[in-house]
Amino acid sequence: MKKTLFVMLTVLLAMSCTSCNEEAVDYNNPDVDLFVKQLKDGTYKTKGPEGYVEVPRFTKEDIPELLSYSEDLTVIPSFPLPPVSVYFGSKVRLGECMLWIVESIRLGQYASLGCKMVRADALNYEGIYFLSDQEVHDAAKRYRYWWENVRYPKTEWSVSPCFDDPLCGSGYRWW
Repeated sequence: MKKTLFVMLTVLLAMSCTSCNEEAVDYNNPDVDLFVKQLKDGTYKTKGPEGYVEVPRFTKEDIPELLSYSEDLTVIPSFPLPPVSVYFGSKVRLGECMLWIVESIRLGQYASLGCKMVRADALNYEGIYFLSDQEVHDAAKRYRYWWENVRYPKTEWSVSPCFDDPLCGSGYRWW
């Protein structure tokens, strides 16, 4: 009896210590590196105010660090899509998801219902229209260029129809 009780207490103690080592991403003040680490490990579980596992509240100040991961094509186990999203049945690349977060910050709302870009002339949302790895790298380059330029005030010399749209003229759009 004492041995069984001792084993149960040891197991409970070990389980509680294991959960103590897991860092949680702060929903309102997230750490980009920790968020990315947990996405890659498949351990991200931070819930938003509605009780769903959601992308934390990143801000414009986080954009440079988010963009630093934009060319990482690591396929991650899952990504916390908006609660109204549908499964899009394709590989989830970390860099593309980081661009989706940047686009969501830019728009002030979800960029789309899934963290996937498609070719702008796509007839539907079949996998054949999703961007290739090379096209995701091109989109990342466009977002970095946009970020470098949008930080400065508009002038009569910088006015262009694509000034505040990273994907303008690319042939890509968010799905």
